[in-house]
Amino acid sequence: MANVSDGMNYAPKGIPSPVVKPGEFAFAAIALDHGHIYGMCNGLTEAGATLKRVYDPNPAKVAAFCQQFPGVTPAKSEQEILADPEIRLVAGAAVPSERCALGLRVLDAGKDYFTDKAPLTTLEQLVAAKAKVKATGNKYMVYYSERIHVETAIFAGQLIEEGAIRRVVQVIGLGPHRLSAPTRPDWFFEKEKYGGILCDIGSHQIEQILFYAGAKDATVTHSQIANYNHPDAPGLDDFGDAALVTDNGVAGYFRVDWFTPDGLQTWGDGRIIILGTEGFIEQRKYMNLATNDGPGHLFLANGKGETHYHVAGKVGYPFFGELILDCLNRTENAMTQEHAFKAAELCVKAQLQAVELTPAPGR
Repeated sequence: MANVSDGMNYAPKGIPSPVVKPGEFAFAAIALDHGHIYGMCNGLTEAGATLKRVYDPNPAKVAAFCQQFPGVTPAKSEQEILADPEIRLVAGAAVPSERCALGLRVLDAGKDYFTDKAPLTTLEQLVAAKAKVKATGNKYMVYYSERIHVETAIFAGQLIEEGAIRRVVQVIGLGPHRLSAPTRPDWFFEKEKYGGILCDIGSHQIEQILFYAGAKDATVTHSQIANYNHPDAPGLDDFGDAALVTDNGVAGYFRVDWFTPDGLQTWGDGRIIILGTEGFIEQRKYMNLATNDGPGHLFLANGKGETHYHVAGKVGYPFFGELILDCLNRTENAMTQEHAFKAAELCVKAQLQAVELTPAPGR
């Protein structure tokens, strides 16, 4: 289901790399509101997890899901899954404003939670999620797919760790998406439900800034939102950007928008540029403009020269196996809980303090 024209249903498939034996780690899917659930389940099953059950109140969504994952059994209710002692993890892609409430129920049931981004939409939800994690000891993990499910993003992290550009001083993220408005559900256009553009797709960018900077915290110094071209959907932000400074002094900037043109070969020309004291890295994640080279391009320039890496199919997606082992061993190798929550906090704060740039009617 790797639909390259539609970001909402973009679900990468990788090379199976099981870390557990069949049946050793069972999980379930609840809430199929966003197509990212397919990518989440692809990643987990490729890492050896067994997808046991699925529940959504919409039978058509369940039927389509079962076609993609034929071994899964539909559940009659959410509670049926939460009461199943064999299920260790619940993956969910609910409406963003409902993701936290689902997570609290999952954690209360004694299971770990893996949610689509953004994992929550308000600071009040963040407080509740942190409290529940502390009370239960269970995980509230997040599918920040533009880093954990993109091979250039993983490879860039490896290069930085090896010292390829020495100290990181700036991270720039560009996250354009194709709107595909007729295929979007109603909640997609209601700000209180999707959280605003900086909270929603901006969460990918903020998470990457923190990760590549090696930072634990950041301050949003400036943020902006606008609805430039969709007056018929007043709840939609079609543009947003923000500047951040991390706690270790790295400058961050990102732009997200819904202006991918129909003539582009994929749903968005996502790029990350990472500047170091002795070089820079550019990721062209999903395409190389005006070529037929496909996804997975990374460019490195440093003291040794210039290198173009084409990493599609060569790096894999280690996050999912690490997450499974984290759940089994109660470790934090895939992603720390602190990092997952910090990215969520900053994207909500960026949205809340954003300057509104939407032109007045008639301008």
